[in-house]
Amino acid sequence: MRKFFTDVSLAAVVAGFVAVLVGFTSSVVIVFAAAQALGATPAQATSWMWALGIGMGVTSIGLSLATRQPVLTAWSTPGAALLAGTSGVAMGEAVGAFIACGALIVVAGLTRGFERVMDRIPQAIAAALLAGVLARFGIDAAGATTTAPLLVIVMALAFLCGRRWWPRYAVPGVLVVGIAVAALQGRLQWGAVDASVALPVWTPPLFTWSALISVALPLFVVTMASQNLPGVAAQRAAGYATPVSASITATGAATVLLAPFGGYAFNLAAITAAIAMSPEAHADPAKRYTAAVMAGVFYVAIGLAGGAVVGLLQAFPKELVLAIAGLALLGTIAGGLAAALKSETHRDAAILTFLVTLSGVTLLGIGSAFWGVVAGTIALVVQQWRPKGFV
Repeated sequence: MRKFFTDVSLAAVVAGFVAVLVGFTSSVVIVFAAAQALGATPAQATSWMWALGIGMGVTSIGLSLATRQPVLTAWSTPGAALLAGTSGVAMGEAVGAFIACGALIVVAGLTRGFERVMDRIPQAIAAALLAGVLARFGIDAAGATTTAPLLVIVMALAFLCGRRWWPRYAVPGVLVVGIAVAALQGRLQWGAVDASVALPVWTPPLFTWSALISVALPLFVVTMASQNLPGVAAQRAAGYATPVSASITATGAATVLLAPFGGYAFNLAAITAAIAMSPEAHADPAKRYTAAVMAGVFYVAIGLAGGAVVGLLQAFPKELVLAIAGLALLGTIAGGLAAALKSETHRDAAILTFLVTLSGVTLLGIGSAFWGVVAGTIALVVQQWRPKGFV
């Protein structure tokens, strides 16, 4: 811990906060919809936020400190969307399915099966996957000018000035400027802040075959394909050799332990992790783990403080969140595209991966990140595979 306090910087603290701001505000509504679809009471819905905040916070802090690399975890957003469309499943049955899903994630980590798959994906495909996942945030940031032109344009100008004159603090400066402009426009919704504290609520698990097949297996598939796959790609594209199997195992174990309280599925983060792994988080790549640790601290605060922290994050206007996310990820998007298209040998496969991932297409309930890798892999096979003896 002494090394952490030596390594941490203001930029890392702000990067951690921005990562949590983006991750939370972009999908918390889906999580609440998932809880409601399963018939959660208000107390149970609040418990979900407690469990998810504690789970993401503890795993992010623990893994980042243990590896001295920025390892950020998240709740499964596509998993929440899947649960939100579920009907006829009682909360107890769902909890049993969450535990089963967590157990499957643990098995995938312990057997190193998922890591073996990731080892076979070329660096160009991984970089294109990351760029495709993140580029949507850049597009959304530009689109936010239609509803809040002054706010977004001033933030963009602050970013450009910051990159020229104080690059280490460009993102913190943009956040401060954005909050100031939003305050002057009267767009900060302080009335959303509530001092209530979140408390855990235990829901006894009930294991049924129907829930295991209709909830646990699909939740496992979308979490691994749509979340963990781009999460590992983000780490590798940033140059970090994070122990994949150990990290996956930790997220599965957290799911098993916190499922009765609402921790339905944890996984490696991609979008928020990219913020923590960017040069804006710290000039020294070896010290960027501090940004992931700080994000973990903020996630724990969300879990413990409940309504107060939730309301604080929801007080920011949507355009501010979109703009700060897009601007904070610009460098990572550019780096991903540069790495993806550098090699002419993999260029066609990489651009296909990027475009399919960016499209947001969903097939068979699985998101575009998975299908982007499939498209890139098919392109590689068609272009490079040669039968034995073929000249």
